[in-house]
Amino acid sequence: MKILKLTKLIAVIVLCEAVGIIGSFFTINSISSWYSTLNKPFFSPPNWLFGPAWTLLYLLMGIAIFLILEKRKKTKKAIQLFLIQLALNFMWSPVFFGLKSPLLGLVNIVLMLIFIVLTMKAFYKLNKISAYLMVPYLAWVSFATLLNLAIFLLN
Repeated sequence: MKILKLTKLIAVIVLCEAVGIIGSFFTINSISSWYSTLNKPFFSPPNWLFGPAWTLLYLLMGIAIFLILEKRKKTKKAIQLFLIQLALNFMWSPVFFGLKSPLLGLVNIVLMLIFIVLTMKAFYKLNKISAYLMVPYLAWVSFATLLNLAIFLLN
């Protein structure tokens, strides 16, 4: 029984981390070329910070959804909302970096932010710890939304 739970935990963490890994294929080439040519706001963090930050956030997201999956009752809406925000997360890098479109990236990230909040509200009803595990993600995406907006406005 414990091996099954551990396997499920590892699987959902790997799923979340895979979103970041796949997204990085769109990001890596653009960082040194297109992204480096953009005007960025004074609060833009160094590029090296994004990888470790997202790795930690995907880990927390994986643990959060695992706790919801363990509930097994009345979780359908929460799981659907989580998957929608995860899909929007997945799409942001191809949209922003792949299409080189800060505007479409901004639309995408605002939708992602909305669905993160909806996910957290649904999680809170089922497992408060799951909702709290999403707080750093909400904070980071809120910051990333401001950064995306500033890049759009400056360019």
